[in-house]
Amino acid sequence: MSKALLWFRQDLRLDDNAALAQAVTAGHEIVPVYIWAPHEDGSWAPGGASRWWLHHALEDLDAQLQERGASRLILRRAQPDDSSESILRDLAKTTGADAIYWNRRYEPAAIARDKAIKAALREDGFEVESANSSMLFEPHEIANRSGKPFKVFTPMWKHYQSLTVPPVVSLPADDLRFPSRLPTGDPLESLDLLPSIPWDTGFHRFWESPTRDHMLNRLDSFIEDRAEAYPDARDLPAEDGTTRLSPFLHFGQLGPREVWARFAQASNHSARFDEGIMRQIIWREFAHHLLYHFSETPEKPLQDGYEMFPWKSSKAFVNAWQKGETGYPIVDAGMRQLWQTGWMHNRVRMIVGSLLVKHLLQHWHEGARWFWDTLVDADLANNTLGWQWIGGCGADAAPYFRIFNPMTQGERFDADGAYVRKYVPELAKVPKKFIHRPWEMGELALSGCDVVLGRDYPEPIISHEDGRKRALDAFQEMKDRRDG
Repeated sequence: MSKALLWFRQDLRLDDNAALAQAVTAGHEIVPVYIWAPHEDGSWAPGGASRWWLHHALEDLDAQLQERGASRLILRRAQPDDSSESILRDLAKTTGADAIYWNRRYEPAAIARDKAIKAALREDGFEVESANSSMLFEPHEIANRSGKPFKVFTPMWKHYQSLTVPPVVSLPADDLRFPSRLPTGDPLESLDLLPSIPWDTGFHRFWESPTRDHMLNRLDSFIEDRAEAYPDARDLPAEDGTTRLSPFLHFGQLGPREVWARFAQASNHSARFDEGIMRQIIWREFAHHLLYHFSETPEKPLQDGYEMFPWKSSKAFVNAWQKGETGYPIVDAGMRQLWQTGWMHNRVRMIVGSLLVKHLLQHWHEGARWFWDTLVDADLANNTLGWQWIGGCGADAAPYFRIFNPMTQGERFDADGAYVRKYVPELAKVPKKFIHRPWEMGELALSGCDVVLGRDYPEPIISHEDGRKRALDAFQEMKDRRDG
């Protein structure tokens, strides 16, 4: 029987894996391969938190393969002067494989690399095929009525509602075959994905088990028990009201077709839930659509005028924000949750981002880079869309002059302060009336809560009024530069 290398990337699962199904249908035995080559990702190599997740996802994939009859997942670490192409060629020679299959990625560096590899291997006589297992519809398949890329989400959402989502790709277990012997690979530990110092203790507690089976169980439980509460609970950071699907989707431990099918088949939830959760899936598609068609956006604003924005670079501001020491409790809670768990509630992501780019006038690149290194679900498309949305310079972005008030945001979405008290424990005794604005409580009253501002907890890094004025003045300056 002929053999095919199956090059795993961001599709770390066997079910609903289109490239795997194609290779099996073509009659190949499967040689499962993962290549760690971060230098091929350009300036967006995976950050520390993503690497932590990847380690566990690769462990999980290896276990899935062994359950289905493979001896192991072959891991290879590319050296800086090495390449995925050369490793694929070496493995093909070692195993006798004459075909190579993979699922497509949509980051600019990955697209360029994959095109070059496919052309070179085909020229040398290899059968090379790629498939889609990351998106409901690929970015090149979707266009507006003028045949151009969407730049506004709502029309794209409406367009998706007119489409029939492809079914989950099935793979009969009896058809999946592996060679009786596979070459050895590099040990998982040699990839050095885990931290050398134990900053990941909170990750283990928060995520319990970053495996496919665990997420499937959580997803089924979510649909059964929390679907009705989702439209309201999803905005409350103290509640476990979201799916937390993002890292599983990014690394492909679950596919969007699977998720869509599970929600569509459930009968115990309302139209509000359907629209809310499915809009989140399409928002992810929107992000990849934009990255594919506007590949420069990780570095440059989609709206050209914002290249003239008068940012006020400050290491002190950035450091205080990163450490969760801005003096705004909801912001600091979010930044500390991020550091402790590798994740931050989506509502809080918007609040912390707004403070950084508007009150503090720090370039959105600062936020994008920090999130890239600290989020387990760091995804170039989602990260870029999110930060350009916050900065007012991207597609369908919130206007720059829309400036979140961190106190009222906290009072609206964390009314009793439970989220703040969890991640900013020095404020645990502050009553809810003042939990989001402790400086208004007065020194004597605060001291009774064991808090001295400037010692136990910082005063606001800038007042909301001054920050708002700075942002509006900067926005006007940009417009004057652009129009002048």
